[in-house]
Amino acid sequence: MGGKIRILHLAQSAGGVDRYIKMLMKYSDSNKFENILICSYDYEEINYKGLVADFMQIDMHREISAVDDIKAIRTVRKLIKKYNPDIVYAHSSKAGAVARIADIGLKNSCVYNPHGWAFNMRSSKKKQKLYTVIEKLAAPFCDKIVCISEAEKQSALNKKICKENKLQVIFNGVDIEQYENKKGAPLSRTDLDIPEDAFVVGMVGRISPQKAPDVFIQAAKLIKQQISNAYFIIVGNGEQEDEVLNYAKENGFDDSLLITGWVDNPMSYIKLFDVSMLLSRWEGFGLVLAEYMLARKPIVATRVDAIPNIITDHVNGLLVNVDDPQEACKAVIELYNNKNLRGQLIENGCKDVYSRFDARRVAEEHGEMFEKLVN
Repeated sequence: MGGKIRILHLAQSAGGVDRYIKMLMKYSDSNKFENILICSYDYEEINYKGLVADFMQIDMHREISAVDDIKAIRTVRKLIKKYNPDIVYAHSSKAGAVARIADIGLKNSCVYNPHGWAFNMRSSKKKQKLYTVIEKLAAPFCDKIVCISEAEKQSALNKKICKENKLQVIFNGVDIEQYENKKGAPLSRTDLDIPEDAFVVGMVGRISPQKAPDVFIQAAKLIKQQISNAYFIIVGNGEQEDEVLNYAKENGFDDSLLITGWVDNPMSYIKLFDVSMLLSRWEGFGLVLAEYMLARKPIVATRVDAIPNIITDHVNGLLVNVDDPQEACKAVIELYNNKNLRGQLIENGCKDVYSRFDARRVAEEHGEMFEKLVN
């Protein structure tokens, strides 16, 4: 086969998926692959300058709506015919459903990456059942399903989404090079009015039920009772922001809490942490864990879904139960009191991020998969 392999990416949800696609394109071999991105209006074209041969936004919404979804499917089908790609690559569940239906009968390969199964989210039994049915019905209409962790693959097998040979695990990764080449003055505690001697416990993530900010702030109250100079940072925004702030106010430690809102440089804040937390209730991968490791921070995370694929308890982080602020507090106190343990977790985490979670490896494994599909 001559010429470059043309890949048409379709994406609806932004955030982590946006970062993933950018990273994938940045490290994909431009001599072999040509990337096109069709996405929702949550994406910004400027972020893809030099990475894509074409960038197009269409109306595509997360909620299930027969009228909107049929429109999106028609639009996407037209665009697939226009660009005539070798591979259609759909990212996350909505784009996955739209792309696979739009692509029926067209002569190309189709790849789907759920970026965390929708049926694993904590939602009503009815919704979980609906998501499972949609995934089962759509599975025959693609050639490969990329799972971002072993736990994701196991979930698919448990739910009988498809045969095992359709599933390919490509472990997630972070852009180590970008982190190492970051120029500019770092944020300091003084910039943010954080006392220099504070013991800073932080989390990065959307302030919404998945990331359990309510558990974080309850743990913060317990930590504050034992470490008087403890200070808490939440990097992100979301619908539970007021609830978290009110809890801190009612319990008298709102002067020791900073909520940054949405930022495009979370690493600058992570550098200020003494302990980093991810107390998710469900998690397809938890990319921020690799970022914590890269920033050389000890980790406290929940024992759920893909997280134990990344964190081994008392080796490169501490694992705690979901929805357990007491246990989260206990883990932070253990790190506060044990400098040697902190150092050991940091060193092991740092080794892991370089050996297991480099974005270049993610792009290489994708490249091998793409070439196999078209040859």
